Amino acid sequence: MNPTSTLAARLPLGRRLKAVDIGANPIDGEPPYAGLLRAGLLDVVGFEPNPDAHRKLLERKGPHETYLPLAVGDGARHTLHICRAPGMTSLFEPNAEFLALFHGFPEWSRVVRTEQIDTVRLDDVPETAGLDLLKIDIQGAELMVFANAPQRLDEALVVHTEVEFQPLYRGQPLFGDVDAALRAHGFVLHRFDPIVSRVVKPLLLGGNPYASFKQMVWADAIYLRDFTRLERLDDAQLPRLAALMHDCYDAPDLALHFLVEFDRRTGSAHAPAFEQALRGQPG
Repeated sequence: MNPTSTLAARLPLGRRLKAVDIGANPIDGEPPYAGLLRAGLLDVVGFEPNPDAHRKLLERKGPHETYLPLAVGDGARHTLHICRAPGMTSLFEPNAEFLALFHGFPEWSRVVRTEQIDTVRLDDVPETAGLDLLKIDIQGAELMVFANAPQRLDEALVVHTEVEFQPLYRGQPLFGDVDAALRAHGFVLHRFDPIVSRVVKPLLLGGNPYASFKQMVWADAIYLRDFTRLERLDDAQLPRLAALMHDCYDAPDLALHFLVEFDRRTGSAHAPAFEQALRGQPG
């Protein structure tokens, strides 16, 4: 993505967009804001407490990237359960009885060691002030972060969070708990992308423990400010939200929705120009 191909580059944003990424180690591919970051239109503040992963992030970071070696939570000390598969490491203990129903998970979730770690509240980290996009994937502890970050949730326009539909970890909040918390802060669900499903034992499809089938297990859930209550958004938030939904999440309908309201308030003409571009017309 280059600056001229983004909606963000064509709108009066006032400043670069800002993403906060909790669990910034990109083990699942590029984050949704990667194109805006490469185009120089976004700053990212990432959190990665794993020393090796943090070092790698620092080695390849660009001028608009900051990575902090901190664990985000409630500000207290917790036991970190370090699993054989790094992607399953969590502040919560793996739920062995549930995971035994699926292929691969009993070994991937095996705790190889535990350690005590201190966490910080997101509201207490000054580098995160003024965020537009909050992305978080910390294996079941997302609600702990939200419950201790009311100021940052009030600032955020989009929240991209992992949610679990099944109890992979003992005592972890599930999707319904996260959904209720985010809705209480004025967010609505946009979509799940991706939804991850797995095969329940004893069936094994093609010998592949990663095979998707019918049973949903977890997903990435994308939330945005309630698009039915535009009066709750100020003039500066409307174009920033339009840019995020189009450039990060390929949602031109929502982008246009926000730009129509922005034009109505300010007397600008960004919505017709954007709609013409969507139709492939000069404008």
